[in-house]
Amino acid sequence: MKNILHILRAEQRLSQDDLAKKLEVSRQTINAIEREKYDPSLPLALKIAKVFDKKVEEIFFLEVK
Repeated sequence: MKNILHILRAEQRLSQDDLAKKLEVSRQTINAIEREKYDPSLPLALKIAKVFDKKVEEIFFLEVK
């Protein structure tokens, strides 16, 4: 699944560690999501959307080929 998490995080000047603390996950989890190596659970995706005041589908999407 594709995402724009790194862009949103940069716009708010949050480090991966800062965001991880807000979401109560590890920095490695944020890194893996940003590198598209890990798809977050629905509860985590909803928490991420809330942090950035976005809809989940504005952050995470399937790449259409």
